[in-house]
Amino acid sequence: MVMAILDEKGLIPAIAQNASTGEVIMLGYMSPGSLRRTLEGGDVWFYSRSRADFWHKGEISGNFMHVKSATLDCDGDVILVKVEPGGPICHTGNRTCFFTPLEALPSFEHADKGPGVLEELYGVIQGRKRDKPEGSYTARLLAEGVDRISQKVVEEAGETAIAGVKGDKGRLTEEVADLLYHTLVLMAASGVKPEAVWRQLRERRR
Repeated sequence: MVMAILDEKGLIPAIAQNASTGEVIMLGYMSPGSLRRTLEGGDVWFYSRSRADFWHKGEISGNFMHVKSATLDCDGDVILVKVEPGGPICHTGNRTCFFTPLEALPSFEHADKGPGVLEELYGVIQGRKRDKPEGSYTARLLAEGVDRISQKVVEEAGETAIAGVKGDKGRLTEEVADLLYHTLVLMAASGVKPEAVWRQLRERRR
């Protein structure tokens, strides 16, 4: 059986290449569901990370990409889709998304989106646990011990539930963030790493 490797968001990068010219057209991401649609339907379907939904490439412009072949790379973590494009593929009107030359190191911007912030925040909490900086709420909470941290998790869970019952989306967003933060502090205090939780969640997808 062929094995494909998904990233931490359950996606796999997919490179689209013009089957006739060999020109690389674009890079997108596919979920198992969008890949199934691609293989079964004949047109390329990506997974839109911004919309968190399937994306039929060309549904707005009419420039669909018709699949000629799909190949998995040797490590199983990238898909190459050879296509027949129905027109310019880039949203800018260019035939390919790759048209900006790099002659020097560009400036960089951190996307800072999605659940990756949880791993980053856990790292910050671990730093506070190690360095114990003066004036840090996290360091003080860790010093108070697991019992106090657990109490805070219970408090935040209750406030989260109340916000949900009231239908207050703004408040619910804040309370969920508080709950996640205090849960990460509890995990750090207890020596539980996020990957252990991610592993449990992956098991529950079955």
